[in-house]
Amino acid sequence: MQQSSAGLLMFRRRGRELEVFLVHPGGPFWQKKDIGAWSIPKGEYLNGEDELAAAKREFEEETGVKPEGEFMPLGKVRQAGGKVVTVWALEGDCPTAIRSNTFSMEWPPKSGQKREFPEVDRAHWFPLAEARVRINKGQIEFLERLVARFGNAEAGK
Repeated sequence: MQQSSAGLLMFRRRGRELEVFLVHPGGPFWQKKDIGAWSIPKGEYLNGEDELAAAKREFEEETGVKPEGEFMPLGKVRQAGGKVVTVWALEGDCPTAIRSNTFSMEWPPKSGQKREFPEVDRAHWFPLAEARVRINKGQIEFLERLVARFGNAEAGK
């Protein structure tokens, strides 16, 4: 069965440049990873569930911020592992001090101890050039679609 995720790519304008809001996954596997590890706030949803409603829910669960405004579709992208991600752009502002939901896992491995970790451990606003380097490569297409829709003085990479 195909996995599907939905998310919101929040952006803001700083002069003639766009900045995007990305989150870093929490937990021990991601702790020391940075380049290519950041993501659009997103999460999986069930078949039949409204995709935009899921994107809003996941944004709020991962950041503690209820997204409001005009949600502009950026379409779908199939990532290398086969997951299909659907994203909407949202112009706004969001604090980087986030409050994320948590997940439980055995840590250290084979220790029998369950530990709680934040689903997202930090958030940051990035100019597009830096976002292209830090974001999961399977999500770069959403940055390109954002630029195509809203333009950017530094979009030449």
